[in-house]
Amino acid sequence: MSDLSAERTRTVACVPAVTDQLADAARLAGLRAVACGDVAQLVARLAASPNELAAVVIDATSRAPVDAMATCKSLRRLDPAFAPILLVVAVDQFDELALRDELFDDFAVAPVDPREFAARLRHALVLSGAPAASSVVEHAELTVNLENYQAAISGRALDLTYMEYELLRFFATNPGRVLTRETLLNRVWGYEYYGGARTVDVHVRRLRAKLGEEHAHLISTVRSVGYRFG
Repeated sequence: MSDLSAERTRTVACVPAVTDQLADAARLAGLRAVACGDVAQLVARLAASPNELAAVVIDATSRAPVDAMATCKSLRRLDPAFAPILLVVAVDQFDELALRDELFDDFAVAPVDPREFAARLRHALVLSGAPAASSVVEHAELTVNLENYQAAISGRALDLTYMEYELLRFFATNPGRVLTRETLLNRVWGYEYYGGARTVDVHVRRLRAKLGEEHAHLISTVRSVGYRFG
């Protein structure tokens, strides 16, 4: 078995670009984030793969609010298949949302919390009647459930702390990528965390021990850089 493949994984189109937080949110929701700079790119993507698009996220913080609302209106007019539409707004943009509820399905305040936004994505998909995205990531004998914070190896449940689970989840949703210790600190522990690289090394060592000798190789060390999963 392999990680969620591109063939199975539906996408979240992010206008105009994919941020780290939106990419994480999409992965947590069992989706894949892709950048679409404008409506024309969205239409082209939908035409090429009509069943691929699960949701659209419009970042109103990166453009004038009136432009973001105009984009929402254009999508609503084009095809209901573009629903659900979610907005990312700044605190001072709340007034722009008034009397425009028909243009979007949900919104979140920047900076986006990936777990919260993933929940909003899943909720919007359910309300729209779209097929639910898979909440399970599988790699070899490893299974990671993105909804109930559980993981198993060869059918054996892993007894993980919260941060061990979060680290394993991030590894499993980024297979094959070389991840620096700094990246892992920022994306797993958070940008406000001031711990050093030793924090990552200690958690990786514990994860390998819990995976067991037969599966410890799933997390390989890239000398002087960081780690690779898979």
